[in-house]
Amino acid sequence: MAEQPIRVLACGDVEGRLTALFNRVQTIQKKAGQFDLLLCVGEFFGTTPEAEAEWQQYKTGAKKAPIHTYILGAASQETVKSFPSADGCELADNITYLGRRGVFTGVSGLQIAYVSGREALQEPAPAHCYTSKDLSALVAPLTSSSKFRGVDILLTSQWPRGVWHYGNNPEVNTKFCGSSSVATLADKLRPRYHFAALEGAHYERLPYRNHVILQENAQHVSRFIALATVNNPAKKKYLYAFNIIPMKTMDPSELVKQPQDVTENPYRCPTKDKTDKLKTGFSTTEEEEEPGQQFFFDLSKKQGGGGFRGRGRKRQPDGDGRGRDQQHDGGDERYQGQPKQPRRPPQASGPCWFCLASPQVEKHLVISIGTQCYLALAKGSLTPHHMLILPIGHYQSVVELSSEVVLEMEKYKSALKSFYKSRGERCVLFERNYKSQHLQLQVVPVPLDRCTTEDIKEAFMVQAQEQQMELMEIPQHTDLKQIAPPGTPYFYVELDSGEKLYYRIQKHFPLQFGREVLASEALLNIPTRADWRECKQSREEEEESCKQLRDDFQPFDFAWED
Repeated sequence: MAEQPIRVLACGDVEGRLTALFNRVQTIQKKAGQFDLLLCVGEFFGTTPEAEAEWQQYKTGAKKAPIHTYILGAASQETVKSFPSADGCELADNITYLGRRGVFTGVSGLQIAYVSGREALQEPAPAHCYTSKDLSALVAPLTSSSKFRGVDILLTSQWPRGVWHYGNNPEVNTKFCGSSSVATLADKLRPRYHFAALEGAHYERLPYRNHVILQENAQHVSRFIALATVNNPAKKKYLYAFNIIPMKTMDPSELVKQPQDVTENPYRCPTKDKTDKLKTGFSTTEEEEEPGQQFFFDLSKKQGGGGFRGRGRKRQPDGDGRGRDQQHDGGDERYQGQPKQPRRPPQASGPCWFCLASPQVEKHLVISIGTQCYLALAKGSLTPHHMLILPIGHYQSVVELSSEVVLEMEKYKSALKSFYKSRGERCVLFERNYKSQHLQLQVVPVPLDRCTTEDIKEAFMVQAQEQQMELMEIPQHTDLKQIAPPGTPYFYVELDSGEKLYYRIQKHFPLQFGREVLASEALLNIPTRADWRECKQSREEEEESCKQLRDDFQPFDFAWED
């Protein structure tokens, strides 16, 4: 029997806004089911009379936290008085103070290491600060074991200094942000998830590896997530939901799987300030390493032209589906010297309705042709501008695409978002990798005045739940390939906010689910169009619709070259 994952919520600085936090948690649990625990980093208590009055309601039992809540200690002198001692204890029903530093291990085997407060800059250390002795006392017992591989979760209030090296940049002043001691701690403890706060910012760093390629055995990756303050006016993310199977019960081969966007370890960056060493018995070892192969693409190269009519270059589908140039500009960099032959895309073993080279494909529905992908009007479209992004070669799902195809698919997504935005619409993308042989990425516009992105997300969540399916939210920088290996049947939604929802299809799945949700009363309110077969047009009507759509889309079509 497969190990059940533990469902965890992590939160940034609460600053005494307990009711706001717990109301949000209850809303999430109504939509997505019960979570097992809530972990709070940063400053939990507030200093205002209102915050104190709110806390008294929980302390006296007038109100109760709706989830097992674990918090870190004071991060400022003003909130020290809220903690009866430096040792962990229950502060109220369902609210537990973990303590100054230590390791909390649940009955499931989930291992959580934690350090409260800020780094001490003087001796003796104030009550809201930790010292080098605290960190040594935390690290030594764990790393002395030959079986130590890392901890599941690390909780600190301060950020680790330099965590942004090799990764995406946070929206904070990196000159003054973070602690070198926390960086060394994270490097030593190798957490799978590391949460921090205090900076008032939300930052999800790309995952980083904990081993040197070709020199050390593969180890699990680490994810650093900083969370904002509860109820912050800028609406930055302060709650993070995830599922985790404890490291000790995981299959080692599953544990060490590397996502495609993994980077080098930021704490072993050779450019790092050599003074950024922990003033303790353990210091960072500076290793000269090459930056990792990150999962990003060069968007500056010109793509082959596209479109069907009008001026400039145009490409028509060839018999092999790769397109032929009818005219080319001798100045194009690709025609200097020997042209590079493109790799032939994968072909279907039998008839396929969507391979551009296939005689079965309905070419009159094509709106734009790129080098790797093409755009088509959806047959029996939900709305007049409902389109499909499809790979020219034969690929079954997004997770099987080569990097060149992913690049161009992203360009089409971006072009469509701009096109819909110009018309006062937001777009929803979804893919069903189930009972389909060729990838069809459905792109449906929804008028901005009909509903918000949050309404769309909620509609998918609620209607999935009604059918006993649980859509899971994928973290911002997590690659779909990490969650769904090739061959896995799944349903996937991408919202205009960048949020992604995923469902691993078990046995049965309603084939029209994506259309049904979007056609529902809560969203587009066109329930009679949920089934594409009820929306068929004649060939003449389709040709007229496509002619108009090509004209409308052309200013946004990167595949069209003047």
